[in-house]
Parts: sequence; C-alpha cells; structure tokens
Amino acid sequence: MTRISVRLDPELHDRLHQRAAGAQLPFSEFIRSALSVAADQDGRYVYSSQDEILATCIQTFAILATSLGDRAPDTLAKGMAHARTLLSQRGLLDPEGRS
Repeated sequence: MTRISVRLDPELHDRLHQRAAGAQLPFSEFIRSALSVAADQDGRYVYSSQDEILATCIQTFAILATSLGDRAPDTLAKGMAHARTLLSQRGLLDPEGRS
C-alpha cells in the first residue's frame, strides 16, 4: 500500500475526524473512502455527479415539510429537532451553529 502525507488545516482535520466518528470508521479508513470517491472509476466528476439526486431530495423534503407544517406544526418542529440532532452527531452541521 502506498503511503501519502497531506497537510490539513486544524479546522478541516477536526471536521474530518468528526465525520469519521459519525460514520463509525477509523480516520484512515474514512479518508481512503473519501479519496476513492474522488477517483471515481466511471469518470464522473465527484463534486457534481450527485447534484441531481440531491436537488430531488431537497425538493421532496421542502414539499413534505410544507405540507406537514400546514397540518401539524408541532410534529414538524419535533422532526426538525430530531433531524438536527442526527446531522450533528454525524458531523454534518456546523458545530458553531452557523448553518
């Protein structure tokens, strides 16, 4: 196995460690997986190949949240709080609350 050395800003390093922990993976395994995605064998550009799927998910969520919010705002609020907790545990939210 080839070994590489990469310098990271401490903030990026911390975020990557948090994502690895959220995925319940050792840091090195998480990084290898991320690099594997970046080197997609099908030649897709890693930063845009999932944009259409993500856009569809966001649209579906917006429609569902709007409908639920109209019918049961308390249920929507509970669901959003639960979603924030799950996203935070997986390192997908800014720990300082900026996003």
